[in-house]
Amino acid sequence: MDSIDSPNTENVLTFRDYVQVLFRQQAVIAVSIITVLATAFIGLKLQTKMYESTVKMLISAQKQVESPYYKEAYGMRETEPTLTQSEIVKSDPIIMRVVTAQSLQRRPLDDEKQFASPLRAKAIELDTKMFVAKLKSVPPAQQEALLYRRAKEMLKASIKVEPIRDTNMFTITVRDYNPIGAAILANTVSRSYVIFDLEQQLAELKMKYGEKHPKVMYLKDNIAKMQKSLDGQPLEDIEAIGPASVKIIEQASVPLEPTGMRKQVTFMLAFVMSIFLGVMLAFVFEYADQSLKTPRDIEQVLGLSCLGSIRRRRFWQKPLVNFAAKPTAYSHSIQSLCDHLYLVLKEKGIASLMIVATMKLEDALTVVVNMAAYISGSLKHRVLVVDADFRVPAVHKVYKVKNDNGLADYLEGKVAFKDLVKPVTDNLAVVAAGDTELNPIILLDSDKMDVFMKEAKASYDFVLVRSSAMRNHRDPSVLIKHIDALLVIVDAGKVRRLVAQKAFEPLQNKARHNLGALLVNRTFPIPKWIYDRI
Repeated sequence: MDSIDSPNTENVLTFRDYVQVLFRQQAVIAVSIITVLATAFIGLKLQTKMYESTVKMLISAQKQVESPYYKEAYGMRETEPTLTQSEIVKSDPIIMRVVTAQSLQRRPLDDEKQFASPLRAKAIELDTKMFVAKLKSVPPAQQEALLYRRAKEMLKASIKVEPIRDTNMFTITVRDYNPIGAAILANTVSRSYVIFDLEQQLAELKMKYGEKHPKVMYLKDNIAKMQKSLDGQPLEDIEAIGPASVKIIEQASVPLEPTGMRKQVTFMLAFVMSIFLGVMLAFVFEYADQSLKTPRDIEQVLGLSCLGSIRRRRFWQKPLVNFAAKPTAYSHSIQSLCDHLYLVLKEKGIASLMIVATMKLEDALTVVVNMAAYISGSLKHRVLVVDADFRVPAVHKVYKVKNDNGLADYLEGKVAFKDLVKPVTDNLAVVAAGDTELNPIILLDSDKMDVFMKEAKASYDFVLVRSSAMRNHRDPSVLIKHIDALLVIVDAGKVRRLVAQKAFEPLQNKARHNLGALLVNRTFPIPKWIYDRI
């Protein structure tokens, strides 16, 4: 994780790049996982364990009387044996008989509370209060009807009718939070359905034979027996079958386990899915982020070599490094960068360097001051720092000198070069920006600026010039013709690609040497012990 990056123009993504995306977007992944798990946890806590009990039914179509109605039903059975069973089972005559037989309308409104989790219990209390308020808002005569309707709708919602493939059978399944209650309700619903079928036959027989016919009496006896069994308790199998055209083949039994997956399994699946969602969102956010973050981005977008990078400093670290103090990761990255830049300047014979930021002025100032301190202090070269930003002067604040008799005053012919330079150390001097009411572009484009640079290079080994940000003004594109080389400062993760391209266009190919770019405030999301192994 060195601060100096070798140029790499190949647009080839490596495994490390993908891992870097995951670490860079780790906040997105963490939020996704926490959100999904929290939602799953709350959802599971809001669910009461439900039990299902099933009755198996047979459509025999053997009626006590032959009529066009039953023949038609029989013909339908040949093609769609359970096409209408769901609607019939859930019809009001059957459901209301079950409600009355089991007194479901008399159940406590918060009956589920004893089986629910504490969180679900709170929700039940709230629902109960709302329903009680609604109940009190209607006349007493209608309250019973409202309770019946509530019980009916709840029962309907808990019933599921499904055909058994390639047979004349179907199942009636009832869900309830009480396992015993689920079995009782399933048996009661199936018997109510049988009674309904017998009642249809009885109506036909009465029309054909009258009230006293043996077949009519036989059906009445069976209906009466079946009505007594609406308590839902198990019957003898022969009693359960009876003379109806729909027969109970298998009665409901008390379920031993709740329906659905165990909550632990559901929570684990939610955790796995949250990871997939987090990774997917990480790459979506990475793709949507069009800022310059890596040396490869700079090389591809600006066409400049990335000479190095400076780590993002911690909030307690000062931007100006004391190279004599104990090194930190931040100071080490700056020192490595200064070493590299010094070698490049010496190799190319560059005496003056303009350092310009894409957007933030502070970035260029930090680089200028630290480079000057290292080259003048550690390498013992004479260095002159020039503040050419007349709009937002800042160098004088760092070195605690006055902003009078500055570069602007020299370009206006008010002061001589010797009165302009303010010594800081034996090897370091500063030229403040000064103050002017003229257009800075006119001053920077004058011949006087060229004379100043010649005098500065004659007196010092290196001249480091700070200019205004590229995006804000045209000053850098005018000033560059007086400077040997250009160093562009890019704030990692802050400058969008299109913005950087448009800002750099006026400077492109104008410098004698496009030294390259420098990535500041760079983060290394991958931990070093992982980075070194991938």
